[in-house]
Amino acid sequence: MAAISFKSVGIKQNNPMLKEKKSPIPIGIKTPLQLGTGRSGIFDMHFSFPEQIKDNLRNLLLTNHGDRLGRFDLGANLNSLAFELTSKDDFDHEAMLNIRDAVGRSMPYIELSEFESDFMDIDPEEAPDGLTFVTIKVSYSVPKLKIVNSALEIKLLVGG
Repeated sequence: MAAISFKSVGIKQNNPMLKEKKSPIPIGIKTPLQLGTGRSGIFDMHFSFPEQIKDNLRNLLLTNHGDRLGRFDLGANLNSLAFELTSKDDFDHEAMLNIRDAVGRSMPYIELSEFESDFMDIDPEEAPDGLTFVTIKVSYSVPKLKIVNSALEIKLLVGG
């Protein structure tokens, strides 16, 4: 008679181990930093890849060259355009180049799809004379994680 291994038997469908929900594992720290609650630990954490990628992309776009010690070229360097604003078309073109280069270097798994910018009319009490806010919206996809048509919006203070 042939010997049968118990390893191939499996488990019953009503086993409580199959019904037990496992809490997700934290992936990365949320920014801006906040105190964590529950499973987050000391700092608030992301528990899904789409949220973490969006947070990382936002941080990349808001980082300027020289902000990170030892990684001078990290970031989209958008503040370098803040006071060189001659026209909306020039600003859009330069911002798109900076964003494309930064994402290509630091997050090559992201595919950028659309770029929009809008200059906001603001109350003079909110910002000093000659300054305004520009809102930049970037649409992107991450094909390997099946993240499609996600968007991110950042706000910059610019002069001109």
